[in-house]
Amino acid sequence: MNTTSPNKRAVIVGAFVILGLTFLIAGILVIGNIHQTFSKKMRVTTLFDDVNGLQKGSNIWFSGVKIGTVKKVDFYGASQVKVIMNIDQNAQQYIRKDAKVKISSDGLIGNKIIVIYGGTSKAGPVTEDDTLSVEKTFSTEDMMNTLQENNVNLVSITSDFKTISKKLAAGEGTIGRLLKDESVYKNIEATTMSLKNASDRAQQLMSSLTVFTTKLNKKGTFANDLVTDTVMFNSLKSTVKELNQIADTASGFISGLKQASNNPKTTIGLLLHDEETGANMKATIKNLETGSQKLDKDLEALQHNFLLRRFFKKEAKKEAKKEKK
Repeated sequence: MNTTSPNKRAVIVGAFVILGLTFLIAGILVIGNIHQTFSKKMRVTTLFDDVNGLQKGSNIWFSGVKIGTVKKVDFYGASQVKVIMNIDQNAQQYIRKDAKVKISSDGLIGNKIIVIYGGTSKAGPVTEDDTLSVEKTFSTEDMMNTLQENNVNLVSITSDFKTISKKLAAGEGTIGRLLKDESVYKNIEATTMSLKNASDRAQQLMSSLTVFTTKLNKKGTFANDLVTDTVMFNSLKSTVKELNQIADTASGFISGLKQASNNPKTTIGLLLHDEETGANMKATIKNLETGSQKLDKDLEALQHNFLLRRFFKKEAKKEAKKEKK
């Protein structure tokens, strides 16, 4: 009986098993990029208020390149979540200290991932145990809550608008009356026309003021001299002051005359209030007129007298010579 045959068969089976395991391990390493597990890593942390289902082992991306995985997710402080990330040291020089971190999805319905982005050249590269800041992002739930609130507000606005439109259609309120009552519209139209006319008059007034100010700036005009010539202004000021003094004097004179006329003991009061004195004054004036007429006649008669005729002729000649000179 051949004893080498079973041993040979066992060796062949073992060789096939080892070869299969080798291909299996190689396929797993290639497909899952597990070979990166053996590369050097750098630990970086960040703090989230809500990780939205992020788990240990989730991928970390930077500029579309996978640079690490989530090492640990744990609670921190009162209600925050601390996420520890293992990042390849090869990517250290590209990630800055002021870079931002946010949670995203791997596809539309994929697993949660961490995305590192941004950063300025002024900030240095990230180092071991650095903490990156987080940018607040809206999750699908947040968007749904916002849409729900917007729907509630939209319903409220629609309800209010429905009430307002109903009142407008019924002619209630100022706008409703404006839409329904024609007299209100005519009154508003008349008011608008009045405002337009007032605006036109104001425009004319502004044009007149523009012309007047132009004349003020034109040298040689009275208005310009009045504004710019201090001598003329002082002269006008002095004249106005004298006119005020004359007016005050006239006012005092009229006041005194009024008081004197009201007092029957004064001469004017006596003439105004005593009828007998007035009649005597009239008679005296009449006698003076009569005497003046008689005196004129006597003087004319003396001019024709032969004794004085020669004297009057000489006087007449002297007057004629003076007028010629």
